[in-house]
Amino acid sequence: MAPKSKRVLNKGAWTAEEDVKLAEYIEVHGAKRWKTIAIKAGLNRCSKSCTLRWLNYLKPNINISDDEEDMILRLHKLLGNMIAGRLPGRTDNEIKNYWNSHLSKKINQNVKAEQTSSSGTNSSPQDLGNSSFGSEWVDEFLDLDDQEKP
Repeated sequence: MAPKSKRVLNKGAWTAEEDVKLAEYIEVHGAKRWKTIAIKAGLNRCSKSCTLRWLNYLKPNINISDDEEDMILRLHKLLGNMIAGRLPGRTDNEIKNYWNSHLSKKINQNVKAEQTSSSGTNSSPQDLGNSSFGSEWVDEFLDLDDQEKP
């Protein structure tokens, strides 16, 4: 019996073309049997990669509104990471994925900008607050947001 040849899988960033292929295939056939989707959609990706791409980025109802984002920041300030189930209609996994893919990057960029514009001290994001997410920046962000609203 001859050994099976392994498919060479793409790794790394997804292209817009791959996103379109995945979305179109799921629109026609549904989001089930991910191993089959990965092969039949013409993607050289593993089934787990396709699943995560769909659930975390491409799924139509994944968009989080500005109000929900504000609520996530406020709840994180009050409760830390224990905010699962506090937003109606959102799963804890959706909130976690949004935090990891959007909000933590946004906060860390602002923390780094503060570091470079500060008085030349070499501080890490951990030095700016109790968490690595830059809690001081979150405090300032939420305070500014409150002041801007009438």
